[in-house]
Amino acid sequence: MISKSSSPQGLKAARFLAGEHVRKRTEFELIYKTGFKRSGRLMTMFTREREAGPARLGIAATRKMGAAVERNRAKRLVRELFRHHKPVAALDVVVVPRREILDASYDRIEAEFKALLSRHPSTRSRPLQDASSLGVSPQ
Repeated sequence: MISKSSSPQGLKAARFLAGEHVRKRTEFELIYKTGFKRSGRLMTMFTREREAGPARLGIAATRKMGAAVERNRAKRLVRELFRHHKPVAALDVVVVPRREILDASYDRIEAEFKALLSRHPSTRSRPLQDASSLGVSPQ
């Protein structure tokens, strides 16, 4: 239950809003091709800086992970982590959960998510490529 002293601004900041979703296939492909990839035991994370706007999340839970119930649970976990640890910068994040995420504790999943997210793309030696040179529309 939410206390009466909670401000609407605080609640809104902690929500996962519609504008914070990566939805289109072309956007996923752009992030895969021009972003930075990091892998952990529980998930693989792709990040790509944007010029402006809120941080956005995309989740690619494939059938390899298991039945729909298991894929949906993994997606709920990742959305909750993103909601609590939302980057301040304009960043697109795509998470590909692995099957091991289903058996791990929330604390372990959270630690890995934060660790992968904290490896900032600008510390890498490879610069971001222009999307037009790859034949992908930036939409």
